[in-house]
Amino acid sequence: MSKRLGDRRDGKRLRMGGFERFLYYLKPRRSDSEVYISKCIDVTELVKYMKEKKKDNEDLTYFHLFSTAVAKVVYNKPLLNRFIIGGNKYDRNDITLSFVAKTDFSDTAREFLTVIKVDANDSLMDISRKINGDVKKIRSNKESHTDDFVNKLGRLPKWVMAIIVWIIKRLDNHDMLPQSLTKNSVYHSTVLLSNLGSIHCDGIYHNLTNFGTNSILLTIGEIKEEVKVIEGEIVKRYVCDFGITLDERIADGVYFAKSINLLEYILNDPKLLEGKVNDKIVISRDK
Repeated sequence: MSKRLGDRRDGKRLRMGGFERFLYYLKPRRSDSEVYISKCIDVTELVKYMKEKKKDNEDLTYFHLFSTAVAKVVYNKPLLNRFIIGGNKYDRNDITLSFVAKTDFSDTAREFLTVIKVDANDSLMDISRKINGDVKKIRSNKESHTDDFVNKLGRLPKWVMAIIVWIIKRLDNHDMLPQSLTKNSVYHSTVLLSNLGSIHCDGIYHNLTNFGTNSILLTIGEIKEEVKVIEGEIVKRYVCDFGITLDERIADGVYFAKSINLLEYILNDPKLLEGKVNDKIVISRDK
C-alpha cells in the first residue's frame, strides 16, 4: 500500500474521534496515559511443554515461548499495534518485539538494544532463531547503529546532550529521524519485553517513555512453584507474574482485558504456540 499524506514510514495515520483528540490534549504525554496490569498466570502446562521441546531443541528458552505468545496476541488483537505521536494515532506497519540484553550477568556488563521483526508466517522456531541470533551478536560485542549512537551521545557534556535530545525528539515527532536509528530502537517497537525471571525477579511495574512510539511494556517474572487447592485437592502448580504497562489511548479497557485473557489462554494451552504466529485464536466465551 502506498504512503498517504500524514502517514509515517513506520505507520499509517488513523482518523481520531472527537473524544480521542480531547483525551490527547488532556493527557498529551505517554507517561500521562499509562495503565498498569498485574497478572499471575498458571504456566504448569507450559512447563510440561517446555520439557518436551527441550528434548529436541536445547537452545529453546521460556523467553522464546513468552515472546511467541505475545506476538500471537498482537496478531490477534491488532489495536495493540497502534501508537500515538505528535498528536496523531497510527497503525504500526510491522509487529516488532524488543528487549535489552547484557553481555553477561555481572554488575558492570554492557547493555545492548535488540529489536526483532515478527513476520506473519513466523513460527516458534523462527522467533527462537531470531532472538538467539541477536543474543549471539550481543555476546560478541557487536553494536548496532542505535547502540553506537547512544553511547557516543552519553559522553557529551550535559548541556550539549540536552540540546541534541530535544532536537531528536522533535525530529521523531515529524518522522525525520534516520531509519538507522529507529530500526533497532526499543522505544520504536510494538512491545518492549523485560525477562526479569532470568535474574530471579518477579514481574514489576515499569513506566513507558515519552520518546518514540512504544505503547506496551511487559515484564516477565520468575516461574515459581505454588501450592493450590483445586476441587478440594492440594496440588503443586507453576505460576508466573507479569507486569504490563499500556498507553490507554490506543484501545479501551475491555480490549486490554480480552488481550490479557488471550495471553493466559495461549499459555494454558501451549500447543497454540505452534503453527504460524498469525493463526487466528478465539476464546470460546469471546465468540
